[in-house]
Amino acid sequence: MLLVEAVQEEYVLRYGGRDESPIDASDFEDPRGRFFVGYLDGVPVATGAWRRSTVEAFGTSRTAEIKRMYVVPAAQRQGHARRMLAHLETTAAAAGIEALVLETGLKQPEAIALYLACGYEPVPGFGYYCGSDLSRTFGRRLELHG
Repeated sequence: MLLVEAVQEEYVLRYGGRDESPIDASDFEDPRGRFFVGYLDGVPVATGAWRRSTVEAFGTSRTAEIKRMYVVPAAQRQGHARRMLAHLETTAAAAGIEALVLETGLKQPEAIALYLACGYEPVPGFGYYCGSDLSRTFGRRLELHG
């Protein structure tokens, strides 16, 4: 998918290399997870996904990890990332997920600002980049919909 490749190119620019965390596309197939593409006038401009996780956060192990949040540069600062994040939260909660966790990098200050503004808070490190000085991990308890 073009947008997934675009985010990898962004990682190369910011960090000098691609995201090497292991990803299996089947992790994003129902019921293990979901992958979404946001469109503007029929053109894909945003991606976001979640996959079930074994990370414990906020007193629950019914968690999912957010992955592949990305908005193309021409569509940034228009609320697309915030809408995608809200959609991920809604769909995860509807699937019984009680908390979302995510990992982002210190060289992505706009992502960190978005997550903090949307109620995410720092959580203990996890995953492939756990212990990296550039890694930042956040999470948020979800309201279950039923």
